[in-house]
Amino acid sequence: MLLRVRDLSVHTGDTTLVSGVDLRLDRGATLGVVGESGSGKSLTCRSILGILPPGLRNGDGTVVEFDGTDLRGLDERGWREYRGTRIGAVFQDPASYLNPSIGVGAQLAEVLRVRVGLGRRAARDRAVELLADMGLRDPARVYRQYPFELSGGMLQRVLIAVAISAEPDLLIADEATTALDVTVQAEVLDLLADLRDRTGLALLLVSHDLAVVAQVCDEVIVMRDGAVVERGRAGDVLAAPSHPYTRSLIDAHTRYGIEKFRLEEAQRG
Repeated sequence: MLLRVRDLSVHTGDTTLVSGVDLRLDRGATLGVVGESGSGKSLTCRSILGILPPGLRNGDGTVVEFDGTDLRGLDERGWREYRGTRIGAVFQDPASYLNPSIGVGAQLAEVLRVRVGLGRRAARDRAVELLADMGLRDPARVYRQYPFELSGGMLQRVLIAVAISAEPDLLIADEATTALDVTVQAEVLDLLADLRDRTGLALLLVSHDLAVVAQVCDEVIVMRDGAVVERGRAGDVLAAPSHPYTRSLIDAHTRYGIEKFRLEEAQRG
């Protein structure tokens, strides 16, 4: 068991935002987390990583164990051995995670030098290679560009490259492929699948795209109002949901897919 979370809760003052979340993740497995905005998905991910926003705190009964280590017992120095090396993370709003005054390639190369121990030239070469793996055209040129020169989708791919650069044991991806077009999304998911098969990467994937969850995930948990309302094998839950909320999510996704298809057909016509 690589990751075990038990009775995870998040509070602010007297208000409970997330309550009683349990999850388990083995090496090489992929767990999907779905639910509408505000259901507690991102707070759960940030709690696991020990990066809750100011004013929020975990409940006393929260247990987060990674490869046998109690992550809640770590101080900031202890966390440096895990974040960015053994545990990678990608969140939404990629521009806020990159320094606007430094080229994206230099930032990726710095991670490779500090976290992986590569020399300057080797780090640059590996950074360009990772940018190419992310489907970015002319990766050597992208390496020299600044964040403001790249689109949101390109920035998201840069952050994914940063997150997997040290070949972590666990990748927490919170809507990591949302800003990507369908072709690039498929390429990135294939790359993550290859990394999983080659290194045993475990993936905790938060996504609004149920098609991606069905394609990539072994198991899924469904969250509503800060609690898990359904869990099980992804194929079983998405094909035959038992909870009314899960059924409503699937119905909404199906209707959206039909409406999007009709819109695209009208635009092509």
